[in-house]
Parts: sequence; C-alpha cells; structure tokens
Amino acid sequence: MISSIKGRSVLVTGASRGIGKGIAQGFAAAGARVLIAARSQEGAQAAVDAIQAEGGTAAVTVADVTDRDQLVAAVDRAVELYGGLDVLCANAGIFPDTSLEQMTEAQWDEVVDTNLKGCFLSVQAAIPALKQSEAGRVVVTSSITGPITGFPGWTHYGASKAGQLGFIRTAAIELAKYGITVNAVMPGNIVTEGLEEMGEDYLRQMAAAIPLKRLGGVADIANAALYFASREAGYVTGQTLVIDGGQILPESFEAVG
Repeated sequence: MISSIKGRSVLVTGASRGIGKGIAQGFAAAGARVLIAARSQEGAQAAVDAIQAEGGTAAVTVADVTDRDQLVAAVDRAVELYGGLDVLCANAGIFPDTSLEQMTEAQWDEVVDTNLKGCFLSVQAAIPALKQSEAGRVVVTSSITGPITGFPGWTHYGASKAGQLGFIRTAAIELAKYGITVNAVMPGNIVTEGLEEMGEDYLRQMAAAIPLKRLGGVADIANAALYFASREAGYVTGQTLVIDGGQILPESFEAVG
C-alpha cells in the first residue's frame, strides 16, 4: 500500500487536460498538495476547480515548458505555496499528426521542443527545490510510441518520447547523489480528449488489439506515477513502467482474437 503521498508538494506540467489532469487528480486524492502548470489559465483553473470540489488541495501556475524562466517561476510558486517541492511530474506533451514526407522543420521543432526539451528544462528547473526534499522524485510521462512501437504521422512524437528515456537514465545517475529518483511511465492508448479526437473507429480498433480488450484510463497512469513518487519506491530509479493493457505483447492479431 502506498501511504507516503499525503502532504507532499507536487508540480504537474501539462495538467489542464488529459493524462496530466488525471495525474494531478490522483495525487490530490492521495492527499498531496498539487500545483498545476499549463499554458492555458482557463483550462488549468478548471482542473483545479475539479480537484477542490473533491476536497483536494490545488493551485494554478501558467507556464510554457519551452520557456526556462516560466518553469523556474512555476517551481518558485510551488515553494511559495507549499513550502517546497517534493515531486515533479514532467508530463507536458503534444502529438500533432503529420506524415514524415510532409513534415516541416518547424513542425518537428515544435514537438521536440515541447516533449523533449521541455522535459529537460522542467527537470533542470526543479533540481534546486528537489534537492531540499527528503525524498525528491521526478516522474516523466513518456509513451510506448517511439521507445517500443511506431504510429504513422508521429515520427516527431516517437523520437521525442524515445529521447525522454535516454534522458532519464543519465539524469537518474546524476541526481542519485541527492536522493532524487527519476523514472518514467509509458502509457499505451489512454482515453483522453486527444485520443477521442481520433474518432470512434480508431478507438474500437485499438481496443480490439489490446489483450485486456479495453483502453486505459487516466487513473491507470496516475496510479503508476503515485508509485514512482512514493517513499516506498525510494530504491527505484532510471526505470520505466509500461501501462498499456498488454498492447505491446502480441506477435499477431490472432494472438488477441
């Protein structure tokens, strides 16, 4: 049983919707004090309102993860509100669909800057505060797409998510001397606003290809993030956890038929 989240100070980037919002809600439900960072004040406030309606503690800070100064300000805000920072959930990410043949350099840069560079900048900004925590934690939201699988139209996304895993392994080594752990969750197909925008046919096809015969929920990812952020996981660092209902296991469609 994970029992060491209550009272912890948690910063979640990209938490106005989707998996990030679900992670923030999961931490708040476990008793953490959550700071939601997002580019949209309106979306972030709606996520905070939902948490507060359930009796949780949450606040908003507006931050673009491609801007170092805004991330430093977000960390400072967490310290100001909650007396420190114990957990960074580097979740912010985008996945616009563009074929490799048609992709522009600007489109590539936008995704890599947000997903990979944004992860680096978020972690770097949080290090001074995490060093002051008794049990500093970094949890990165990667994906099965890129590190394990591929999907048409997402070469830039796949590259950024694979890059995150290379990043966490060396970051884990460098930050171990401060007692800070660095791990990543790797979601499969999780029901979010972004996934729903891909249409009912896509959702049905993906569910049919998953051994558990269903898509995941944001709570499934939040539960994994809670484990990595806990004191119970203090001897786990530089690791990944796939949460995909067994999607990457079958060798053929017949294996899940």
